[in-house]
Amino acid sequence: MADLTTKYLGLTLRNPIVIASSGITDTVEKLVELDKNGAGAVVLKSLFEEQIMLEADHKMKQAEKNDLIYSDYSETLDYIDEHIKEKELNNYIELIKEAKKKIEIPVIASINAVTTSEWTGFAKQLEDAGADALELNIFVMPFSFDKDCDDNEGTYYSVLRKVKEAVSIPVAVKISPYFANLGKVIHNLENNGADAIVMFNKFSSPDIDIDKQKLTHADVFSQPSDIYNSLRWISLSANRVKVDLAATTGIHDGEAVIKQLLAGATVTQIATTVYKNGPEKINEMLNFMHNWMDEKGYNYVEQFRGKLSSSASENPETYERVQFMKYFSEIG
Repeated sequence: MADLTTKYLGLTLRNPIVIASSGITDTVEKLVELDKNGAGAVVLKSLFEEQIMLEADHKMKQAEKNDLIYSDYSETLDYIDEHIKEKELNNYIELIKEAKKKIEIPVIASINAVTTSEWTGFAKQLEDAGADALELNIFVMPFSFDKDCDDNEGTYYSVLRKVKEAVSIPVAVKISPYFANLGKVIHNLENNGADAIVMFNKFSSPDIDIDKQKLTHADVFSQPSDIYNSLRWISLSANRVKVDLAATTGIHDGEAVIKQLLAGATVTQIATTVYKNGPEKINEMLNFMHNWMDEKGYNYVEQFRGKLSSSASENPETYERVQFMKYFSEIG
């Protein structure tokens, strides 16, 4: 049987299927099931900076309305702020500690950060709790008319540098494709210390209910067709940077995993397909990989990883072309 062993973030994984940060990685019980069904590693559900800040802000506004516990000179607000942060962080630390006791596969902690404020201290505590690596999920919405591209990109580099100074475990950075020059950003993240780049974030998108005339949320689950953007950029980046590359979004079956590996991905991250089909889907995907590798005569993953990357392809322009060629535009 083919050997699926993979190196990612300096860690040895039994296969390149990593469970992405999501609601299916937020309890020890779920993590145990993912381990039993063959996952190569798990990324814990993110510790959200914005969520903690919003909860603290809500509690402080409530306290301000109560004259019995609040005055302009009291320490109530500082206490509330610190208490909420400490509570959320301690819960996350316990999840890491329990996971390390119950499962054998690597446990990657995740921080969803939008500023450079306190996350270096948090990151160090996650390392001390036993996390094998850290994934920084950074996103700055590029809608401000007052900031230029360099300002937005600078936040990513600043958060990464500060976290890298605070921890010794490997650090991956999960990004969006929304940059003016994505290739340069990937290169800059490597130069600022990233050990891996995860492509790409799956965002909550707005929708509009025209009957009720109100804002709603679009489907949060990925679709198989969502694979193509990450496939392009994994291929364009493979062999051009030395960091590990993790492909995510739109990977729903074993065939999609093989595609990303051929393009040059180090690992793939999945979530939606497990939500919809249960953790048993992981074994199905692994069986597909084994059968495909046996059929093609591959004994281990490195024999075909990156075989169809842009740098290795006979037709690299296929990855680089954005517009349809005239021939295809006239079909139909």
